[in-house]
Amino acid sequence: MKRIITISREFGSGGRTIGKEVARRLDYNFFDRELVEEVAKRSGFSQDFIEENGEYANARSSLLFYWATAKQHSMENLSMHDQIYIVQTKVIEELAETGNCVIVGRCADYILRDRKDCLHAFICADMASRAKHIVEFYGEKDKSPEKRLAEKDQKRKVYYKNYTGRNWGEAKNYDICLNSGVLGMDLCAELIEQAARA
Repeated sequence: MKRIITISREFGSGGRTIGKEVARRLDYNFFDRELVEEVAKRSGFSQDFIEENGEYANARSSLLFYWATAKQHSMENLSMHDQIYIVQTKVIEELAETGNCVIVGRCADYILRDRKDCLHAFICADMASRAKHIVEFYGEKDKSPEKRLAEKDQKRKVYYKNYTGRNWGEAKNYDICLNSGVLGMDLCAELIEQAARA
Protein backbone atom coordinates (compact mmCIF):
# COMPACT_ATOMS: atom_id res chain seq x y z
CA MET A 1 0.00 0.00 0.00
CA LYS A 2 1.39 3.39 -1.01
CA ARG A 3 1.01 5.98 1.74
CA ILE A 4 1.65 9.03 -0.48
CA ILE A 5 0.27 9.75 -3.95
CA THR A 6 1.47 12.64 -6.06
CA ILE A 7 -0.65 13.89 -8.94
CA SER A 8 1.05 15.84 -11.70
CA ARG A 9 -1.26 17.09 -14.41
CA GLU A 10 -1.79 19.09 -17.54
CA PHE A 11 -3.94 22.14 -16.92
CA GLY A 12 -7.57 21.28 -17.62
CA SER A 13 -7.07 17.51 -17.45
CA GLY A 14 -8.98 17.23 -14.18
CA GLY A 15 -5.97 16.21 -12.12
CA ARG A 16 -7.18 18.07 -9.05
CA THR A 17 -10.64 16.47 -9.27
CA ILE A 18 -9.10 13.04 -9.77
CA GLY A 19 -6.70 13.54 -6.87
CA LYS A 20 -9.54 14.60 -4.58
CA GLU A 21 -11.54 11.50 -5.54
CA VAL A 22 -8.53 9.24 -4.93
CA ALA A 23 -8.11 10.79 -1.49
CA ARG A 24 -11.80 10.21 -0.75
CA ARG A 25 -11.64 6.57 -1.86
CA LEU A 26 -8.55 5.86 0.23
CA ASP A 27 -9.58 8.11 3.13
CA TYR A 28 -6.32 10.06 2.71
CA ASN A 29 -5.64 13.73 3.39
CA PHE A 30 -5.74 15.90 0.27
CA PHE A 31 -3.33 18.77 -0.36
CA ASP A 32 -3.64 21.26 -3.18
CA ARG A 33 -4.94 24.66 -2.10
CA GLU A 34 -4.22 23.62 1.47
CA LEU A 35 -0.57 23.38 0.48
CA VAL A 36 -0.76 26.87 -1.01
CA GLU A 37 -2.14 28.21 2.28
CA GLU A 38 0.74 26.72 4.26
CA VAL A 39 3.38 27.98 1.82
CA ALA A 40 1.82 31.46 1.99
CA LYS A 41 2.01 31.44 5.80
CA ARG A 42 5.66 30.44 5.83
CA SER A 43 6.91 32.52 2.93
CA GLY A 44 5.08 35.76 3.61
CA PHE A 45 3.72 35.87 0.05
CA SER A 46 -0.04 36.10 -0.46
CA GLN A 47 -2.07 33.01 -1.34
CA ASP A 48 -3.06 34.62 -4.65
CA PHE A 49 0.60 35.19 -5.50
CA ILE A 50 1.51 31.59 -4.59
CA GLU A 51 -1.45 30.27 -6.58
CA GLU A 52 -0.39 32.20 -9.66
CA ASN A 53 3.38 31.84 -9.36
CA GLY A 54 4.00 28.75 -7.23
CA GLU A 55 4.33 26.45 -10.22
CA TYR A 56 6.04 28.84 -12.59
CA ALA A 57 9.58 30.06 -13.03
CA ASN A 58 11.54 32.05 -15.54
CA ALA A 59 13.54 30.18 -18.15
CA ARG A 60 16.98 30.92 -16.75
CA SER A 61 20.05 29.32 -15.31
CA SER A 62 19.49 27.75 -11.92
CA LEU A 63 23.14 27.97 -10.93
CA LEU A 64 22.48 30.59 -8.22
CA PHE A 65 19.51 28.59 -6.92
CA TYR A 66 21.44 25.33 -6.60
CA TRP A 67 24.51 27.07 -5.19
CA ALA A 68 22.41 28.83 -2.56
CA THR A 69 20.46 25.73 -1.53
CA ALA A 70 23.53 23.49 -1.52
CA LYS A 71 25.50 25.93 0.61
CA GLN A 72 22.44 26.82 2.71
CA HIS A 73 22.95 30.52 2.13
CA SER A 74 20.32 33.09 2.95
CA MET A 75 17.31 33.11 0.63
CA GLU A 76 17.44 36.90 0.42
CA ASN A 77 19.43 36.82 -2.82
CA LEU A 78 17.12 34.32 -4.49
CA SER A 79 14.25 35.16 -6.80
CA MET A 80 10.70 35.02 -5.44
CA HIS A 81 10.13 31.85 -7.46
CA ASP A 82 13.17 30.18 -5.89
CA GLN A 83 12.10 31.23 -2.40
CA ILE A 84 8.62 29.80 -2.96
CA TYR A 85 10.06 26.54 -4.30
CA ILE A 86 12.29 26.10 -1.25
CA VAL A 87 9.36 26.65 1.13
CA GLN A 88 7.13 24.34 -0.95
CA THR A 89 9.80 21.63 -0.79
CA LYS A 90 9.95 21.80 3.00
CA VAL A 91 6.17 21.71 3.33
CA ILE A 92 5.84 18.75 0.94
CA GLU A 93 8.54 16.81 2.77
CA GLU A 94 6.77 17.44 6.07
CA LEU A 95 3.39 16.40 4.66
CA ALA A 96 4.94 13.18 3.38
CA GLU A 97 6.20 12.40 6.87
CA THR A 98 2.62 12.48 8.14
CA GLY A 99 1.72 9.87 5.50
CA ASN A 100 -1.59 8.85 3.95
CA CYS A 101 -2.00 11.82 1.64
CA VAL A 102 -2.54 12.91 -1.95
CA ILE A 103 -0.45 15.90 -3.07
CA VAL A 104 -1.26 17.75 -6.31
CA GLY A 105 1.45 19.39 -8.42
CA ARG A 106 4.39 21.54 -7.32
CA CYS A 107 7.08 19.02 -8.28
CA ALA A 108 6.00 16.72 -5.44
CA ASP A 109 6.86 13.70 -7.60
CA TYR A 110 10.45 14.92 -7.85
CA ILE A 111 10.77 16.16 -4.28
CA LEU A 112 9.62 12.77 -2.97
CA ARG A 113 11.35 10.68 -5.66
CA ASP A 114 13.52 8.70 -3.22
CA ARG A 115 10.66 7.56 -1.01
CA LYS A 116 9.51 3.97 -1.52
CA ASP A 117 6.04 4.62 -0.11
CA CYS A 118 4.98 6.95 -2.96
CA LEU A 119 2.97 6.45 -6.12
CA HIS A 120 3.54 9.14 -8.75
CA ALA A 121 0.76 9.73 -11.30
CA PHE A 122 0.54 12.02 -14.34
CA ILE A 123 -2.81 13.03 -15.83
CA CYS A 124 -3.09 14.28 -19.41
CA ALA A 125 -5.92 14.78 -21.91
CA ASP A 126 -6.48 15.93 -25.47
CA MET A 127 -6.81 19.64 -26.15
CA ALA A 128 -10.54 19.51 -26.87
CA SER A 129 -11.35 17.76 -23.57
CA ARG A 130 -9.19 20.15 -21.62
CA ALA A 131 -10.64 23.24 -23.32
CA LYS A 132 -14.16 22.06 -22.52
CA HIS A 133 -13.17 21.37 -18.90
CA ILE A 134 -11.69 24.81 -18.19
CA VAL A 135 -14.70 26.57 -19.71
CA GLU A 136 -17.19 24.47 -17.73
CA PHE A 137 -15.33 24.26 -14.42
CA TYR A 138 -13.23 27.42 -14.28
CA GLY A 139 -15.31 29.76 -16.44
CA GLU A 140 -12.27 30.56 -18.61
CA LYS A 141 -13.59 33.06 -21.16
CA ASP A 142 -11.04 35.88 -21.35
CA LYS A 143 -9.17 34.33 -24.25
CA SER A 144 -9.42 31.20 -26.36
CA PRO A 145 -9.24 28.11 -24.12
CA GLU A 146 -6.59 26.59 -26.38
CA LYS A 147 -4.34 29.62 -25.99
CA ARG A 148 -4.78 29.58 -22.21
CA LEU A 149 -3.92 25.85 -22.11
CA ALA A 150 -0.82 26.32 -24.27
CA GLU A 151 0.42 29.15 -22.01
CA LYS A 152 -0.15 27.11 -18.83
CA ASP A 153 1.54 24.04 -20.32
CA GLN A 154 4.59 26.03 -21.35
CA LYS A 155 4.95 27.63 -17.92
CA ARG A 156 4.69 24.27 -16.17
CA LYS A 157 7.26 22.72 -18.53
CA VAL A 158 9.72 25.51 -17.79
CA TYR A 159 9.09 25.34 -14.04
CA TYR A 160 9.52 21.58 -13.87
CA LYS A 161 12.67 21.58 -16.00
CA ASN A 162 14.10 24.50 -14.03
CA TYR A 163 13.81 22.82 -10.64
CA THR A 164 14.14 19.13 -11.49
CA GLY A 165 16.24 18.91 -14.64
CA ARG A 166 13.60 16.54 -15.98
CA ASN A 167 11.07 16.84 -18.79
CA TRP A 168 7.55 17.50 -17.51
CA GLY A 169 5.06 14.84 -18.56
CA GLU A 170 7.69 12.32 -19.64
CA ALA A 171 6.30 8.87 -18.79
CA LYS A 172 9.49 7.50 -17.22
CA ASN A 173 9.27 10.11 -14.44
CA TYR A 174 5.99 8.64 -13.13
CA ASP A 175 4.60 5.28 -12.04
CA ILE A 176 1.33 5.67 -13.92
CA CYS A 177 0.23 8.01 -16.74
CA LEU A 178 -3.45 8.32 -17.58
CA ASN A 179 -5.43 10.12 -20.29
CA SER A 180 -8.54 11.49 -18.60
CA GLY A 181 -9.97 12.60 -21.95
CA VAL A 182 -10.17 8.96 -23.04
CA LEU A 183 -10.66 7.14 -19.74
CA GLY A 184 -12.78 9.67 -17.86
CA MET A 185 -12.03 11.02 -14.40
CA ASP A 186 -13.81 8.29 -12.44
CA LEU A 187 -11.84 5.50 -14.10
CA CYS A 188 -8.58 7.42 -13.65
CA ALA A 189 -9.32 7.72 -9.93
CA GLU A 190 -10.17 4.03 -9.74
CA LEU A 191 -6.96 2.99 -11.50
CA ILE A 192 -4.81 5.16 -9.24
CA GLU A 193 -6.61 3.76 -6.20
CA GLN A 194 -5.94 0.21 -7.40
CA ALA A 195 -2.29 0.97 -8.08
CA ALA A 196 -1.92 2.48 -4.59
CA ARG A 197 -3.44 -0.61 -3.00
CA ALA A 198 -1.32 -3.07 -5.02
